[in-house]
Amino acid sequence: MIRRFIDKLIESATPRKPRFGKRQEVGPEAHGIDAALVDDRALNVVHTLKEAGYEAYIVGGAVRDLLLGLRPKDFDVATNATPEQVKSLFRRAFIIGRRFRIVHVVYGRGREHEVIEVSTFRAYLDSAAAEAVSGNEKTSRSELAGMKHAVDASGRVLRDNVWGPQEEDAARRDFTINALYYDPERRIVVDYHGGIKDAKNRTIRMIGDPMARYREDPVRVIRAVRFAAKLAPLGFKLDSKTGSSLKPSVALLQDVPQSRLFDEMLKLLQTGHSLGTIAQLKSLGLSRGMYPLLDLVVERADQPFVKSALQDTDRRVAEGKPVAPSFLLACVLWADVRDGWAERIARKEHSFPALQGAIDDVFDARIGDVSGRGKLGADMREIWMMQPRFEKRTGTTPFSLAEQPRFRAGFDFMRLRADAGEVDVVLADWWQEFSQASDAVREDLVAQLREEQHKHQRRVRSPRPPAPGAAAQGAAIGGQQEGRGERSREGAREGAREGAREGARDVARDESSEDAPADATEGGAADAPRKRRRRRRKPSGQGSGAAPPDA
Repeated sequence: MIRRFIDKLIESATPRKPRFGKRQEVGPEAHGIDAALVDDRALNVVHTLKEAGYEAYIVGGAVRDLLLGLRPKDFDVATNATPEQVKSLFRRAFIIGRRFRIVHVVYGRGREHEVIEVSTFRAYLDSAAAEAVSGNEKTSRSELAGMKHAVDASGRVLRDNVWGPQEEDAARRDFTINALYYDPERRIVVDYHGGIKDAKNRTIRMIGDPMARYREDPVRVIRAVRFAAKLAPLGFKLDSKTGSSLKPSVALLQDVPQSRLFDEMLKLLQTGHSLGTIAQLKSLGLSRGMYPLLDLVVERADQPFVKSALQDTDRRVAEGKPVAPSFLLACVLWADVRDGWAERIARKEHSFPALQGAIDDVFDARIGDVSGRGKLGADMREIWMMQPRFEKRTGTTPFSLAEQPRFRAGFDFMRLRADAGEVDVVLADWWQEFSQASDAVREDLVAQLREEQHKHQRRVRSPRPPAPGAAAQGAAIGGQQEGRGERSREGAREGAREGAREGARDVARDESSEDAPADATEGGAADAPRKRRRRRRKPSGQGSGAAPPDA
């Protein structure tokens, strides 16, 4: 009796080894995966690793999608080969990451390239047994350099590069539906935690205690929301414990590096379910407190302009088109830029410098140094700076603007502004036609617009009445010059003759206007300069007595 009591005390004081689950191999008859949906490059990675004597499986979300009959967009591979061993087997392979060291095997080049992410089976390690550091990844970088398993004061894992067997690797993964391993050569699925059953029941369930798993990696809070939004159209729901532990765990995100939160936020908004994600955040009580910029997106999601941008992003993802985070963020932050721009112009600043200053203010206030000064920030700036240029459609501006690398993004942005009533729809329609036209048609469009603008600006001018006593005035001018003694007497006589000629021309204009029909139009008035030129060619001696040309 006493010995049994002591054994229980010792057992309770000793950390229990987690249950890694029972390995189950499910054949093609049960899982029903269509082998034709598996990417050839993923098959090549698996085959190369197995041929070299290692274990290799397609793992994670790709297996989940295959079980649901969907074609995965990305394929990950898990193996018992170390990153260095994996890298040695492929011509274009790169080891990345510090917290988790993985290998990117790259196929193809340019925009058509494909990356297969290969990770090594990791051992399940208790955070209590890990080396602890007082700071974070940035402040303790030198201290973390030689560590394989380290945590910070809150229990967040900072280093996790201890390799282990597949069963421990499965226990380390977050959700049961993501802890499935598919061998495409044997066509079996390896399941340790009932992931296939949860997939059939449309349940998103955390492996182990949710609170403890969120504490290990707080970003799992964001991942849970992302999966819930992505799989909601297929009927998936969060398990009660997994969902109820989210809100109490949000405060843990404060210890996560801002750059990682920024990247996770972009994933939330670019998976093709941005509106569904925002709905999930609101329903779970997470509309505020996860990340300041994400809070702003949720706050402005119901505004027509931002909602249109979110819908457009989801549509492009559904159509398999690329999406740029710069475009969506430019839409979300445009209200701040626009208002700041207007305030600066009200202070008498010039338009373009005012816009540049407003953009700088928004970067400082909303994005900071996370990514706002990199390529993403440069693309956002270019989209915003194009907007006033769309107003100018004369000269060479339309042609040079259409050649800008970010023209399409800038135009799409302006089109959304037109749909929201911020700019004239006619302007957006003109640019759409211009952007799709040939060079000759573009020339015609610009010429037509220039002609229309001239019609609006043109004024019909009535003939100027002749100056009273013009001839005498001209003679007086010559007399004044002679009286001043500033010119020779010959110059004075020439001035008198010029004054006489000017008076004769005024009289001729007056006679032309009197002889014209009462309903004379602008064309009739335009004949006056022609008569004036003809009179200049006559000898000066006949100036005062000149007759009309048809006399």
